[in-house]
Amino acid sequence: MKTSSGILLRETSIKGCYELQPNLKKDERGSFVKTFHKDDFEALNLEVDFAEEYYSVSHQKVLRGLHFQIPPHDHVKMVYCLLGEIQDVVVDLRMDSPSYGKYEILTLSSEIANMVYLPKGTAHGFLTLSESAIVMYKVTKTYAPDFDRGVLWNSLNIPWQEKNPVLSERDRSFQPLEKFQSPFIAQGSPG
Repeated sequence: MKTSSGILLRETSIKGCYELQPNLKKDERGSFVKTFHKDDFEALNLEVDFAEEYYSVSHQKVLRGLHFQIPPHDHVKMVYCLLGEIQDVVVDLRMDSPSYGKYEILTLSSEIANMVYLPKGTAHGFLTLSESAIVMYKVTKTYAPDFDRGVLWNSLNIPWQEKNPVLSERDRSFQPLEKFQSPFIAQGSPG
């Protein structure tokens, strides 16, 4: 584990993918969390040049993913759950990575305020575990619809906590990982 003054970083099984634990302050009024601090991120060698931020609101049993953007619009992404709890999944799509095709599962929760930091070349998805969830995303490149892609949520034997999730038509139509021709490489790319 690495730490900066306001954030704890835990490495995952995917190189460049980290679970981040910011300082969570709680009292009788509620809680306070600083999700991003440029100096702390730089001290941990994390990206600080985010271009876009957005959020999704999902009901229980909704699964979104597994999404990514291909080069030259691939991006670093930071995700956290502002309200509720999700089963969060990151899949390594970098052909030369030792963890290519493998996944990391985290539980992201507003109660513990943890976050996941995804390097370029990874797919992301999540399943809503609570009654509803608000999920925030920060990305280093803006949304580029012509470069937006996905792989089929159930093509990697991920142990999702819901066997029959609610999916969009788009997410149901993605090709399985074994048919995906990955344009990503890990060597020489910044995490």
